[in-house]
Amino acid sequence: MSASPFTAAHRRYVKSLYKRILVNERNWVVRYDLWRARAVAVRAEFERNRDVSDPRALAAIFEKAEADLAHKRHPDPYIPAMFPGGTKWERNLPPPLGPIFDHEAHH
Repeated sequence: MSASPFTAAHRRYVKSLYKRILVNERNWVVRYDLWRARAVAVRAEFERNRDVSDPRALAAIFEKAEADLAHKRHPDPYIPAMFPGGTKWERNLPPPLGPIFDHEAHH
């Protein structure tokens, strides 16, 4: 098995790009069966460029992918309900543990 010419940072960047593209596709398509077809197409695109080892060619591929992602970014992405910015974020906060009103300070 030969050593990979790419660093761990490169692999992390590719994984991050792949995930960001898939999440953006999921924001546009509600039905899972339709999204799955798009996910397979994205995977095929990544696989087609898997054996590219020229740094300049890779830079051009990444630049094009980032530009496409920026162009296709959903204006109102899906945010899970319990995540920050979601519809249920901080909806039912527990009550404060301390006194709500300090009666002793007003005597």
